[in-house]
Amino acid sequence: MYETQDVIASILPQLFEHSDILITKLAPELFQSIRNTPLETTDPTNALIERAIAIIHAWNAHEQAEFIAAHPRIGAIKQLSALSAKEQSGGLSATTRLQTPPEVLKRLEHLNACYERVYSGLRYITFVNGRTRAAIAREMEDKLQLGHPLESYPDGPPLNEPTAESLTCVAKNSEDWLHELTRAVDDVGKIAKSRQKSLGL
Repeated sequence: MYETQDVIASILPQLFEHSDILITKLAPELFQSIRNTPLETTDPTNALIERAIAIIHAWNAHEQAEFIAAHPRIGAIKQLSALSAKEQSGGLSATTRLQTPPEVLKRLEHLNACYERVYSGLRYITFVNGRTRAAIAREMEDKLQLGHPLESYPDGPPLNEPTAESLTCVAKNSEDWLHELTRAVDDVGKIAKSRQKSLGL
């Protein structure tokens, strides 16, 4: 089914967010890997995703970080692919997506800045799996060991606290940083498998 590099290059952007590294590095490496060891035939697209994630894990940290950076930030509402928009909305319609409370979007914007301060060079990736943006905000707060001001909004703490600059940075390429990178790549794989199911591939 995936016998040429062109076919592989055409399917990858349907499963992963489009990026230069997806086409210029992953596609040819995946093609060569499949030539050497053919994919399982019972579910070739699932096997393709698993092979792709294994290849990405073998890349250096800079390349892996470049790959996950193609995914939009949690809570972004502009320049989203149709699949990303649906995933971030918990599978809701476009009309309902627009009704995400502004305070949730504001908190997510701040949490993205906090995360990217703590884990310099990384972007927060999570398999949304039907959850609301408010639920993802709580997940990010737990990851960063922050409070949950949305639960007491508007009477609780400001949504932009603590400041990103006040947070302690995790050393780049440290065990903690690399663990977070690995988790993000694995979640990209979960997202890809969910897209496979949605698209019937």
